[in-house]
Amino acid sequence: MLLEDFGVAACLSLAAMGSALGTGIAAQGAVGAWKRSFSQNKTAPFLLIVFVGFPLSQTIYAMILMGKIATAAAAGHPLLGMGIFGGMGMGMSAWMQGKAAAGACDSLAETGKGTTNYIIALGIVETVALFVMVFLMGQIKVFAG
Repeated sequence: MLLEDFGVAACLSLAAMGSALGTGIAAQGAVGAWKRSFSQNKTAPFLLIVFVGFPLSQTIYAMILMGKIATAAAAGHPLLGMGIFGGMGMGMSAWMQGKAAAGACDSLAETGKGTTNYIIALGIVETVALFVMVFLMGQIKVFAG
């Protein structure tokens, strides 16, 4: 693997690791909430699946940034740091979003209320990944021309 490939691979891989952690944590929260609903003979909310999937979007953002880094790398600008730190930033956003989603699963299953509030809170955590993607893409234009 060439140096140019490390930034590209790091961007996607680190973000995907965060998405895997986040979806895993959110899924644990959903399964626990469903179990509690079933044991209490309550309707188990299918909407919890939405919360489980929230942390996946950071991998998509990383794919977009990865494409820009790959283009810059092909032009002789490896941008290794942008790949590593961009992937880490998006990955951490996904991980923390998964933890918040697990809490949203628990709360929604218990009360049946607050869906909009939970989605807004998860969206705020997601904003971190969007900022990372957008601001780094802006720097790639400045740096790589």
